[in-house]
Amino acid sequence: MSDKLTHINKNGEANMVDVGDKPIQKRTARATGFIKLKANTVSLISNNMMKKGDVLSVARIAGIQAAKQTHILIPLCHALQLTKVDVSFDIKEDGIMVNSLSRCLGQTGVEMEALTAVNVALLTIYDMCKAVDKDMEMLDIRLVEKTKV
Repeated sequence: MSDKLTHINKNGEANMVDVGDKPIQKRTARATGFIKLKANTVSLISNNMMKKGDVLSVARIAGIQAAKQTHILIPLCHALQLTKVDVSFDIKEDGIMVNSLSRCLGQTGVEMEALTAVNVALLTIYDMCKAVDKDMEMLDIRLVEKTKV
């Protein structure tokens, strides 16, 4: 196996990278994703009329909780000291854009937490709307920014 693959050991086995010698830095990541919805579904969400409750409030909490659990969900991720997780929404005519911001003080990046927050927020919207919208699509999930200071 190649020594260039950081998550593979010399025997070709999955391996958690040792970040112990890296400096602790303030790290930030932003991610985004979109869920395409019918106009009626967008209206129900916007007017807080979905039978399961306040879709965006539940999705926000779900995204934040998921970011905090990323190291449990993704096998080779490190547990991070998160200092901030924010999940926000931009309601469009044809769906909802989900945006996340994750910050930590750590020795490795926080992009997986930002991406996990977006994915779980999208899944929560999907779950809460599936009774009224059978054509939902989750699209364009991606990392927007990653910084360290």
